[in-house]
Amino acid sequence: MTDGGWEPVQRMRTYEQVMAQIEERILDGRLKAGDHLPSERDLAALLGVSRPSLRESLRVLEALGIVDIRRGGGAEGGALLLDSPGPGLVNLLKLQLSLAHFSWNDVLETRLALEAWSVTEAAYRSSDDDHRELAAILDLMEAEGIETGEFNRLDAAFHLRIAESTGNALLAHLMGSLRVAIHRQMIEMYAELDDWRRTATIVRAEHRGILAAIVAQDAALAGRLVNEHITNFYKIGHVAGEATTGAS
Repeated sequence: MTDGGWEPVQRMRTYEQVMAQIEERILDGRLKAGDHLPSERDLAALLGVSRPSLRESLRVLEALGIVDIRRGGGAEGGALLLDSPGPGLVNLLKLQLSLAHFSWNDVLETRLALEAWSVTEAAYRSSDDDHRELAAILDLMEAEGIETGEFNRLDAAFHLRIAESTGNALLAHLMGSLRVAIHRQMIEMYAELDDWRRTATIVRAEHRGILAAIVAQDAALAGRLVNEHITNFYKIGHVAGEATTGAS
């Protein structure tokens, strides 16, 4: 056993062995958010691996949003364990959806579960400040001449802000990750509509109804409205998609 409990890597797939030791220390509490890993030179020596192999491991952890690799020496350089969620989940979801590992029905059912819980809790937990910010997003969605990209961005922001108003950080991160992951598909669904502005008018009205139910603390109504809102949009997009591409 070497200093600090780091063990020299003996087997193949060196980068996986390095990651396993870092993961073990995170799980058992020896490493926590905000901690710096030993310098690249020191950590490579402790693990008995080459610096290129160590860098490969750290690049994977950086892509997963676990560490931030900061250039330069001194106290601020090296690998820092992040104290907030990174983009790993978003990137994974985007690739999985693009490869059709999940169907649109899977996405629909997941959104319904997340968003129904989100608006229900928001009806109980959200504040006046939350309501004002949600109303401001809806006002922006009514801007004259708004295009599909901006409309969809604000649409996602509205749903994410509801999730944030519950005070549940994990829910908000899951919601945000899912919406970013399906952004391209949502734009494509709007593009396939015969009259997307007519659909946008319906979406805006439904958003206003959901917000009104949240403000009135009517959790049951908010849940029903968001269920209808999401289901109706996917039905419209599904029909448009079948008409142009035959997609399901």
